[in-house]
Amino acid sequence: MTDEYVAPDGSEHALPDGYQLSTDPARLDLVRIHAWLSTDAYWCIGRPRAKQDAAIAGSLNFGVYEEASGRQVAYARVVTDHATFAYLCDVYVDRSVRGKGIGVALAAGVRDHLAPYGMRRILLATGDAHGVYEKVGFTAIDNPRQWMVLGEQ
Repeated sequence: MTDEYVAPDGSEHALPDGYQLSTDPARLDLVRIHAWLSTDAYWCIGRPRAKQDAAIAGSLNFGVYEEASGRQVAYARVVTDHATFAYLCDVYVDRSVRGKGIGVALAAGVRDHLAPYGMRRILLATGDAHGVYEKVGFTAIDNPRQWMVLGEQ
């Protein structure tokens, strides 16, 4: 798999001109990602930097970057076995670029990157972005009573 993502021809969820999606871990701006998530993401306010770095190290990471400056403007992380299951989490789009379709394109890029693995299921949890994920095919769980959790609710 390549580190640079190119949306399939004719994709309705391509990144806007001037942005690029990459899975290259060397491009991740760890300081910026931590600042976004620990101060502005309701699900992990206050997450310590060491905890965030460990999460990144154990995950498949996606960054969206401005082509001109190289500045990272969005992030997503996937916990996966690369065979049957993936959990999409810590999705964040910088406030300065929201409303441009970057979040939808990022979700589509993650979906497309994982497609060749033929996974049975890709899960995510969201409190406020259902519409973003529905645009790329995510749906609510039909039978949530069959799912269980250990830890925070």
